[in-house]
Amino acid sequence: MNSRVLHVDHVETPVGELALVVDPEGRLCAAGWTDGHSRMQRLLRDDWGREGAVSLVPTSNPAGISGALRAYFVGDRGAIDGLPVAFEAGTEFQLRVWRALREIPYGETCSYGELARRIGNPAAVRAVGLANGANPIGIVVPCHRVIGADGSLTGYGGGVKRKQWLLDHERRASGVRAGHSPAVPTEKLPSLR
Repeated sequence: MNSRVLHVDHVETPVGELALVVDPEGRLCAAGWTDGHSRMQRLLRDDWGREGAVSLVPTSNPAGISGALRAYFVGDRGAIDGLPVAFEAGTEFQLRVWRALREIPYGETCSYGELARRIGNPAAVRAVGLANGANPIGIVVPCHRVIGADGSLTGYGGGVKRKQWLLDHERRASGVRAGHSPAVPTEKLPSLR
């Protein structure tokens, strides 16, 4: 049985280690926190780590993606725009949500309801939340930019504190003053992921 080869790299960030999985065509397949991010741990250990299924080859900066993420974390606004992604799985609905996530501008947020309207299904707020929580490519497919209708943080697979940090980081880098974006509390709220 031939195994599929995927490249894996780890990037140290101000808020923890990020694992990146890149296919041979240079497309990002997964990006997630290595601590407390059960989906990424499961992908790396169980799904892709299963003997014969996938060979994870440690690679430094595969297709320049690690470098792009490092640039993002030092404030380069355009570093991750346009990075190629490849979703390994997902329903058609999830794919629509994930594509719409990439359209939320850097430094801005969007509510689940607004995202549901953007994909043409305004009644699907809960389903949008579930699809957002199933996003396998954090940061680059910016699920962290989705907040509650009242401006509250509503969960994040890497933890609400990380979500807060990412939103603050993007606002600082884009020059958006905190008073011009929805208020985002720092207490931990129930997670959708």
